[in-house]
Amino acid sequence: MFGETLLLALREIRRNVLRSSLTILGVVIGVAAVITMVTIGGGATVQVANQIKSLGSNLLTVRPGQQPRGPGGARQAAKLFEVKDVEAIEREISGIAALTPISSKGMLAINADLNWSTVVTGTDNAYFKVRDWPLANGRVFTDSELRSGMMACILGATVRQKLFGAQDPLDATIRLGALSCQVIGVLAPKGQSTFGMDQDDLVVIPLRAFQRRLAGNQYVDTIYVSVRDGVATKKIQADIELLMRERRRLAPREEADFYVMDMQQIVSTVGGATQTLTALLGAVAAVSLLVGGIGIMNIMLVSVTERTREIGIRLAVGAMENEVLLQFLVEAVTLSLFGGMVGILAGVGAAAGGAALLNVPFVFNSWIVVVAFLFSGAVGVIFGYFPARKAAQLDPIEALRHE
Repeated sequence: MFGETLLLALREIRRNVLRSSLTILGVVIGVAAVITMVTIGGGATVQVANQIKSLGSNLLTVRPGQQPRGPGGARQAAKLFEVKDVEAIEREISGIAALTPISSKGMLAINADLNWSTVVTGTDNAYFKVRDWPLANGRVFTDSELRSGMMACILGATVRQKLFGAQDPLDATIRLGALSCQVIGVLAPKGQSTFGMDQDDLVVIPLRAFQRRLAGNQYVDTIYVSVRDGVATKKIQADIELLMRERRRLAPREEADFYVMDMQQIVSTVGGATQTLTALLGAVAAVSLLVGGIGIMNIMLVSVTERTREIGIRLAVGAMENEVLLQFLVEAVTLSLFGGMVGILAGVGAAAGGAALLNVPFVFNSWIVVVAFLFSGAVGVIFGYFPARKAAQLDPIEALRHE
């Protein structure tokens, strides 16, 4: 019986192809919108996580001042760190893979008649391990360069492009302000960070050279700490906070004048925010499915009115009410499911195109496709039931008299 009912439903749909196509348009748009929004949102979440992880592996960042409460928030001025603080962390805290001191300053880099405003970073060779940042060409600093504070430099990809173009910068001499510096290496490109900063726009020099030649002091702006695999970053974070409070002679209840930031916490926070936004966009897109369901109900009511005499004849010759109800219900669900299938194809295609346009990864989620398809079927059942019930409850005599 169900097979015959399905054939009848398909016959009625074919009889009014244009009307059926317009009826399912709302379902197509709703399903496609949900799949597109959720897929692009998932790709954006993956991209954000990858960008934050590109800052370093299991990275903790120790900075003076109070942690900013929001984007762009300024840190309160506080006493800077010293190299002795870095040595104390390395000596007294276990579970650390590597750590590196960093000091930075904005300067003008000059090569012949070309110049570029960039950030000069003083550090040591552990910086490249902590940041998981290999060299594309050249070498790292030698021990003598690190100890003596020699002006050797490693260029980020952006600085290399701005100052040298297609030329090989190795062994060339550039100027950082009024100081000459020999180029010994070029970093592999990393691209923009999640916060919109160009990670490749920097020049790296030995920390001692930075302190003696540029800063004129022995202070350290930031300490990067890379935690060993399998070691909880929260434990290392707590240990560093305790050690630094002792070294900075802070009372137990006194507010810290430094903070330790865990990149994994940022990944979790930003990922949660993007997932919430994706869910919100998906919910808004799902409203189109409800609109499509109302369209199906409207057309099915019109169909019941048009086919009143047909229904009356079927009931008069012995058709049961549940058979008439099933006929119209199957017709509504068929329309809805067909719209769901077309919407899935349109949604996956739109998601792939949108991901390429927005330069985010295309992350295909089979579960959202299944959910959207089942939801489209549920829309057909819910909005098709009332017209089907109305058809099944028609009085055969009154239906036969209908013009």
